[in-house]
Amino acid sequence: MSNSERYRQGMATRRAVLGDAHVDRAEAAATDMDRPFQALITEAAWGHVWSRDTLTTRERSIVTIALLAALGQDEEVAMHIRATLNTGASREDIGEALLHVAIYAGVPAANHAIKIAKRTYAEMDAAAEQGEKG
Repeated sequence: MSNSERYRQGMATRRAVLGDAHVDRAEAAATDMDRPFQALITEAAWGHVWSRDTLTTRERSIVTIALLAALGQDEEVAMHIRATLNTGASREDIGEALLHVAIYAGVPAANHAIKIAKRTYAEMDAAAEQGEKG
């Protein structure tokens, strides 16, 4: 793994957005084949792009979800919906972003992403409710 400042910043940002548990699972699942990829996304996506101060983390979260929805990246949409707990992007923010997806990337892409968002939010609500009872 890289010990560059960009990597260290990326790992801190990645953990802040996705949460330690998610990052720890990804790190534990890494193999020789994908370790270079993990380092790349940590440095490039998280260290270079997500760590910039031009947009807020909330704004980056909204943009990212819209882009992933437009591209049909279902698992990534769900992952970034879960990350909104850490980014401050509200459900209303995501709904607005998905309206833009409908206009600029197509109704089917937005419709599918809305289904993913609703399912993911329901899972998050159930987990929160379980945590309150437990």
